[in-house]
Formats: sequence, structure tokens, C-alpha cells
Amino acid sequence: MELRHIRYFLAVAEERNVTRAAERLGIGQPPLSQQIHALESEIGVRLFRRTGHGVVLTEAGEAFAVDAQRILYDTRLAVEKAQSAGRGEIGQFNIGFTGSAAFNPVVSKLIRAYRQDYPNVTLTLAEGNTAQLLAYLGDGRVDVAFVRLGSQSPAGVQFHHIAIEPMRVVLPATHRLAKKRRIPLSALAEDPFVMLPREASPTLHDVIVGACREAGFEPIAGQQAPQLSSVVNLVAAEFGVSLVPASVCQIRVEGVAYTDVLGNAISIRLSLASRMEAAPAKTANFLQKAFALGASII
Repeated sequence: MELRHIRYFLAVAEERNVTRAAERLGIGQPPLSQQIHALESEIGVRLFRRTGHGVVLTEAGEAFAVDAQRILYDTRLAVEKAQSAGRGEIGQFNIGFTGSAAFNPVVSKLIRAYRQDYPNVTLTLAEGNTAQLLAYLGDGRVDVAFVRLGSQSPAGVQFHHIAIEPMRVVLPATHRLAKKRRIPLSALAEDPFVMLPREASPTLHDVIVGACREAGFEPIAGQQAPQLSSVVNLVAAEFGVSLVPASVCQIRVEGVAYTDVLGNAISIRLSLASRMEAAPAKTANFLQKAFALGASII
């Protein structure tokens, strides 16, 4: 039994006339009658009874019509779902982000715009450091990831520029320079620096170390933090000082002060990573939205 047989059957049932049903279907009346007879032969019962004005359903035909309508409806629904999925309008989309990326206004703006355009896509968010997120991207646990781009790019990953953020100094509130609006980085040469391990976030680590070396000193390695957001808490606990992306300054922790760097500007790049292979529709839609907001391929 083919779907066209069900469509033919329902058209005749609704029109109660083979000729009118044939006109509606755009086929000849004899071929339609043959298809109805073939359907009845396959099922083994009469589905229609002839009257003086056309045809009416038999009891078997009425029973068949109920499920036939459901089958046709389910088929149309399945086709629509497949088409929606093919356009990336339904399904699940997994986004990874570093702790600092969550505070960047560009990230929240992009996710908000995507949700508005694709409300039937379920978003799942996963937080991690850059190394973890690139691993998640590689094994398919996330579809895209907001990361800090280092000098080395993993094979098969495409990076898209999202934003360049200035870096700010975070100090314990009790620090001698905590009330200064700007300080030279060299003034922190004797302070331990709270940082993430380099293997977790090589870009952030290298930016801090490079800035310190440019200022004329080698940073003293202090307590390591598991996540960038933890850096602020460790500074509040007076484990040392640090440099953080400006968006992290939204973390208002008691016992810390943020100040600008006097001298050469220090900045760090935020990127959106995706797999380089042909992007599924949901990923392509997300990237298109990112490009609309000013992102560019690196």
C-alpha cells in the first residue's frame, strides 16, 4: 500500500464521487477507479458502495478512513518536522563558553538574538576552560564554543573573531594600590599573581606573562585558579593580584578592587570556535547570526 492510495481513497470518501475526486486529484477517472479497486483487493474488503449519485463508505470504509486520515496527518507532520530540522529550526544546540565569556555583552546579545529567531531550538550551555571546550568541540559534546584563542589552532577547528577586551588589574581591597584609578604594571613586580594553569587557558596565561615581561619583570607565580571566575575570589582572599578581561569586572566580590593599567594597553581576544567540517543547519544559523552582529572569520 502506498501513500498515494490513501490520498486517493480519502479524496473519493470526501467528494463521494469518483469523477469529482479525479478532478480534484488531477488524474483521470478510470485510473482513479482502478487504484481504488486495487486498494480494495489489497485490503480484502469493499470500501465504497455505489449509489445513484456517487459512492458512500461501507462500514469497513468508515473504519479505514479514521486511520487513513491519521496516517496522512502523521506523514505530513513527519515531513514538516524533517524540513524544520533541515532548516535548523528545531532540535538541540550545545554551546560551550569559558567563565569569562559569559560576562561579555556580545555573547549574551548573540545568544538572545538566536533564541528569538529560533525559539523551538533547545539550548544547552556547558562551561569550561579553553582546553576543555576545544576537546568538547572535537568529540561533539558542544556545537560551538566561546574561547580565548591562542597562537595554536587545533586541526579541524574554525575560529571566528567576536571581541577584543581590555585587561584590568584586580587587587585585594587591602592592597596598597587598591584606591588608584590607574597603576603601572611594574608596580606589581613584587606581588604573586593568581592565574589559571597554562594548560587550561594558554592564551590568558601568555597574555599576563607577556604583559609583565614587557613591563620589565617576571611575574611571581601564586595560587592557581580552576576557573577565571575563581581568580577574583582568590584575590579577595589575598592570595595575590591578577589581570582579568574587563567583562569579568562585573563580578562584584567583597574585598577586591579593579583598576586600569597605566601605559601600553593590554587586551585579549574572545573567539567563537566551530568545527571546520560542513556545518549542520543549527550551527550555520548560529554563525550567520554571529556574522550579523559583527563576527568575522579569523
